[in-house]
Amino acid sequence: MKKKCSRDSRNCLSKRLLLELKFTAFLILFTAVISNGGAVANQTYAQQGKLVKGHVQTISGESIPGAAILIKGSTSGTVSDADGRFSLQVTPNDVLLISFIGYQSLEVPVGDQTEIQVSLQEELIGIGEVVAIGYGSIKKGDVTSSIASVKSDDFVKGAVKDAAQLIQGKVAGLTISTPSGNPTEGAVIMLRGNSSLLGTSNPLVLVDGVPGNLESVAPEDIESVDVLKDGSASAIYGTRGTNGVIIITTKSSTNEMASTIDYSGYVSMSDISRRLDFMDATELREKWDQGYSFTGANLKDFGSDTDWLDELTRTAVSHVHNVIFRGGNKNTNLTASINYKDNQGNFIKSDNKKYTGRIDVNHSMFDGKLVANIGTIVSEQKYWTGGDGYSFNNYVYRQAIIRNPTEPVKNEDGSWFERDVYFYDNPVAYIEEADGENRYRNMRFTAGLTYSPIEGLDLKGMYTRKGNSNIRGYYETQNHVSNTKYSAGGYASRGTDNYTGNYAELSANYKKAIGNHSFSVLGGYNHEDNMNEGFWANNKYFPTDSYTYNNIGIGSGLPKGEAGMDSYKNSDKLIAVFSRVTYSFANKYLLMASIRREGSSKFGDDHKWGNFPGVSIGWRINEESFMSNTNWINNLKLRAGYGVTGTNVLDSYNSLSSLNYSDYFYYNGDWVRKLVPVRNANPDLRWEKKEEVNIGLDFDLFEGRISGAVDFYNRLTKDALWDYSVPTPPYLYGSIAANVGEIRNRGFEALLNVVPIQKSDFTWNVGFTFSTNKNKLVSLSNDKFQTTNDFFYAGYTGEPIQIETHRIKIGGPIGEFYGLKTVDITDDGIWIIEKPDGTRIPATESSTDDRQVLGNGIPKYYLSWNNNFQYKNFDLSVNMRGAFGYQILNFSRMFYENPTIGYNTLNPAFDKVFGKAVLTDVQRFVSYYIEDGDYWKIDNATLGYTVNLNNRNTVKNLRFYVSGLNLATITDYKGIDPEVRQTGLSPGNDDRDKYPTTRTYTFGVNVTF
Repeated sequence: MKKKCSRDSRNCLSKRLLLELKFTAFLILFTAVISNGGAVANQTYAQQGKLVKGHVQTISGESIPGAAILIKGSTSGTVSDADGRFSLQVTPNDVLLISFIGYQSLEVPVGDQTEIQVSLQEELIGIGEVVAIGYGSIKKGDVTSSIASVKSDDFVKGAVKDAAQLIQGKVAGLTISTPSGNPTEGAVIMLRGNSSLLGTSNPLVLVDGVPGNLESVAPEDIESVDVLKDGSASAIYGTRGTNGVIIITTKSSTNEMASTIDYSGYVSMSDISRRLDFMDATELREKWDQGYSFTGANLKDFGSDTDWLDELTRTAVSHVHNVIFRGGNKNTNLTASINYKDNQGNFIKSDNKKYTGRIDVNHSMFDGKLVANIGTIVSEQKYWTGGDGYSFNNYVYRQAIIRNPTEPVKNEDGSWFERDVYFYDNPVAYIEEADGENRYRNMRFTAGLTYSPIEGLDLKGMYTRKGNSNIRGYYETQNHVSNTKYSAGGYASRGTDNYTGNYAELSANYKKAIGNHSFSVLGGYNHEDNMNEGFWANNKYFPTDSYTYNNIGIGSGLPKGEAGMDSYKNSDKLIAVFSRVTYSFANKYLLMASIRREGSSKFGDDHKWGNFPGVSIGWRINEESFMSNTNWINNLKLRAGYGVTGTNVLDSYNSLSSLNYSDYFYYNGDWVRKLVPVRNANPDLRWEKKEEVNIGLDFDLFEGRISGAVDFYNRLTKDALWDYSVPTPPYLYGSIAANVGEIRNRGFEALLNVVPIQKSDFTWNVGFTFSTNKNKLVSLSNDKFQTTNDFFYAGYTGEPIQIETHRIKIGGPIGEFYGLKTVDITDDGIWIIEKPDGTRIPATESSTDDRQVLGNGIPKYYLSWNNNFQYKNFDLSVNMRGAFGYQILNFSRMFYENPTIGYNTLNPAFDKVFGKAVLTDVQRFVSYYIEDGDYWKIDNATLGYTVNLNNRNTVKNLRFYVSGLNLATITDYKGIDPEVRQTGLSPGNDDRDKYPTTRTYTFGVNVTF
C-alpha cells in the first residue's frame, strides 16, 4: 500500500507541487531540446542505442514523480511518472544525470543495465542541512542553539592563509581579521567580544573531531566549517568552549563512490595594499631649499636617491597545488590528499613553504555493523627566520620608512653604508647579512572503531596521537650591523621545541523515533594529555661565517658572559565525562541538554573539577495548526538557550608555589646563584566561567527565497583571572593570579539570505550579516583580593614617548584610549591640551593627570554583504564587509608626522596643524593621532567559468577562475589599513613596526578526473 501524503510528512510532497515540478521539468527539457537545434537530432542519437527502464525513489523507498532524467552531455531526457518510473533510449556508454528539487543529483553509468533502480538522498540545504554540533551532527531544522555552518561552495576564494579566512564575513558575531601581510601569520579571531583579561581570544578548533588548530589541514581540503557560538552549544566542551568552537570537516569519500582525482591549484601575485606618504629624496631636498633645517644628524644630503622600501620589497608570486584522491566500494572507501604551498612574502626572504598530506580510510565489516577508521595528517613547514625564531623582524620595516632617502645602500667599495646612530640601521644589510630557517613538522594519527549492534545505537572508540616539532637556527654575519656597529663579532642562535599529545574518546549514541517522539542520548569519556619541551642556545664572536648557526660552539661569547642557553618542559591533562540528550515532539517542540564534568591538572587543589551544563529549547511555530494556511512560511523556529563554559589556565603550574635561581652573589670564595620565590601557591585557582543566555529566531520563507536568523545574547564571565599585588609576608611573592573579575558582553546578531533572482540561466544569491556588542568590566575585586585603583593601564607606545595607550576602568568598557586631548596649537607649534575640567594649557605644562578618554578601539558594529551570481557557465562572487563606530591610534603619524624627529618623515608633517602652525613640539601621544577607523572593504571577488565537457572524456569537471583579496577599502583612516588588531586589552593600536597588509590577485583551476 502506498503511503498517504500528509502535511506533516517530511518525505511526501503535495499533488499541486508535484504537478508544478513536472511542468517545470518538462519546460526545462523542452527548452534544452530547442536550444540544441531541435529534438529530432537528439532523438536520432538516442534511437541508436537501447531502451532502459528505471525507478526513482527516496532512501526510504517512496517513489519520486517528476524527477528529471537526462543523458549527460546531451539534451535527451525524460521525466519520471506518478509512480517514479521512466524509460529512455540510451547507449551503453551513456551516463544518466538524475535530479529532483530538494534531493542530491546522481550520476548513473548505463553500461549493460536494462533496469535501473535509483535512490536519491535528501539535499543538504535549508532546514534539512546537517551541521556539526560536537560529538555528532544534527539537522539544521532541529538546532536549538546558535550555530553557524558554512559549506565549501560559500568559502572565500583565492589565496587565503588558513581555515578562518575561508569564512571571513560569513558568520555573524565572529570577527575574523588579517591585520598582517606576513605569509606565516594567520587570521585573528574574536567571538562575541572580549571575555578574558589574561586569556586569549582563540576558539577551540576541532578537525574531524580532534582538537587541532586552524592550520592543521590545507584550506583546499576542507568541506565545511561549523561554528558553535553560544554557551548551550559549546558547553559540551567545558573549559575550552568560552571563545567558541570551530568544527572543521575535511573532504571525504563514501562507499560505492566512483574513483575521482580532484586537482585545485592557483598562482597569485600580491603587493603592499597601501604605502605611507614618506618623503623621497627630491621632496627632502625641496624642504632644504625652503629653509628647513632638521634636528639631529640623520637628514643630511648624501647624494643618492634611494627608495628603501623598494629595496626590501617585491611583487610576491605564490602558488598552491592540492590533489585529492577519492573512491570506494561496498565495504571500503579511501580519501588521500597532498597539498603544496609556496607563499612568497612581499619582503625579501619572508617566504613560507608547506607540505601537507592526509589519508583517511574507512572499512565496514559484519554487514556494516562495525566500521573501522584510520587516518593520518602530516605536514612540514619551512620559512626564513628574521631573528631568534621570529618569522620576520618587523624592526626592518621601521628602518626602511625612516631612512634618509639620500643615503646609498652601499659605499663605493661595496660595503654596506652605515651611520653611527642609535637605532638607525641599514635595513637591506640587516636582512642580507642574516641567515635563518624555521622548520615545523606536524603529525597526527587517528584510529577509531564504530560498532552498531542494533538499529540506532552507535558505540565509538577513538585514539589520536599528535605531535609536532620545530627546529630553528639564526645567524648574523660579521658584516651584520649588530656586529659592525655593536661589536658582537657574529651572532648565532639555535633552538628546538617539541610537542606530543594523546587524545582518547569513548562514546555511545542512541537514536530512536516512536510515533511523534524522537530522541537521542549521547554519553562519553575524554582523556587528553599534552607535553611540551624545548631548549635554545646562543653565542657570539665567531672566527668565521662559514658554519652560520650549525657550529654554535666555536663562538667565544661564553667566557665573556655573553652566551645564553635555556630549556623547559611542561605537561598537562584534561579528563572529562559528558552527556547530551536531544528530544523532538511532532517536529514542533525541541530540546537539547548537555552536561560535561571536566578536570584539569592546571587548576588548584581545591578546584580540579568543574561542571559545565547547557540546555536549549526550540519551538517550530510553523508546524502549529494555526499556521496551516500560511504557505509562505516554510520554517519559523524560536530558540532559547543557557550554557556554562570555561577558559583553561594558560600556565601548567600557576597553582603551585615555585622557586627559581636568580642573580649570582659572591660567598666564601665562590659565586653562588640566589634562590628566590617566583610564584605563590594558589589552591583556589580555577577556570574562568562564562554563563551565557541566548535567544534566537530562525526563519525560512517563500520556499527558501528568504531565510536567516537573529540572536540576542548576554554573556557574563565570572572568576576572570587577574594578577593582584599581595603583601610579603605572609605571601612569598609579591603578586598572585586569582579568579576574581567579572566581564559582561551583550549583543545582537543577524543573518539574512535572499535569492532576488532565480531563473533557469541566471541566479543571484545575497547574504547579509550584522552584529553589535557592548562590553563592560563589571568588577575586579572581592573580599580577599582588591585592586589598588578602580582602573588599570594597558598598551604601550614604545620609545621615545613611553606611555600607556589604554585605560580599563571598572564599570566601563574594555578598549578605551586614554591620553591628552588636543584642541589647538600655539603660533610656535606647541600642542594645546584641554584638561578634563575644560581648561586649556600648553602640552609642555601637561602631566599624566591631564589625560582623559579619547575613544575606543573595538568596533560597535560589524556588517558584511556577500553576493553570488550564476549565469550559464559563469559564476561571480563578491564579498564585502566593514566595521564601524571605533577609533585607531595611528602610530605612524604619531611618530613620523613631526618635522623635529631627525629621521625621514611623512609629507603631511609640514602642513599647518589646525590651519595655524607647523608642529614644533616633541613626539607625544595625543588625540590628534586617534582617527575614526570606520571602513568598508571589497574583500574578495571571484569570477569563474566552468567548461562544458563531453561525458566520454576523462576530465569530468573543469573550472577556471580569477580572484582578488583585499581589493579596495573605503575609509577616512590615513594609515595603511584600518583592519587592525581588535583583541586583547589594547585594541585599535596600529603599531609602527608591522608587516603591511597586502592586495592579492589569483588565477586558479579546478579539475576532476
